[in-house]
Amino acid sequence: MKIVAIIQARMSSARLPGKVMLKLGDKIVLEHVTSRVKLAKSINQVVVATSTDASDDVISQWCEENQVDCYRGSLTDVLDRYVQAATHFNADYVVRITADCPLIDPHIIDEVVRFGVDGEYDAYALAGAFPDGLDCQIFNFKALAVAHLRAVTPTEREHVGVFIEESRPDLFKIGFYHKFEGLSDHRWTLDEPADYQFLEEVFKYLAGTANFIDTKTVLALLNEKPFLKKINGDFRQIRV
Repeated sequence: MKIVAIIQARMSSARLPGKVMLKLGDKIVLEHVTSRVKLAKSINQVVVATSTDASDDVISQWCEENQVDCYRGSLTDVLDRYVQAATHFNADYVVRITADCPLIDPHIIDEVVRFGVDGEYDAYALAGAFPDGLDCQIFNFKALAVAHLRAVTPTEREHVGVFIEESRPDLFKIGFYHKFEGLSDHRWTLDEPADYQFLEEVFKYLAGTANFIDTKTVLALLNEKPFLKKINGDFRQIRV
């Protein structure tokens, strides 16, 4: 059984173009994400899936220079990009990660993978009131292949899990991991200029941290310095 983490990345973000190449501390965002995902013990291979658009040449080049596996596919049909990448790298399970999550936690990835595989789910995801930016989801490749064949709407093609999540329950076994409570007001993703300002401050304050910066470390910092949350608080996404 081969579990491949596929990190979707592109330069043409509408609200914050080129965000995956922005610097946070001594690394660019994409390096933070790839290096953190590689720490997940359940992952056999980490792949960056970008597009064939010329604007994404810089992502492909960075991957080549840093010995990170890369697959290039459709810019707009992200479901196809994932399925083609998973096929190319012979994945039995695919863990979906987005490149705008520089605080993604490998320990949480491992938990999602374990519960998803042990429960024989077609799709299993972190859900509930968790900090926006810890998002991860595992798919059985067979389920993705079915979705790839049947998905037709632009929304179903642009978003990897929409067809599976919104299909009839007799087609797929879907599960959710409710690990956190009361943390949906935390926004650790990178989608707006204010998010970048917030993350710059977080990485600045934690630059001298001896151990790996995990979720508990970030929560402790924000508990000590609650003013940091106000930097991008206007863009918070509330989950139930």
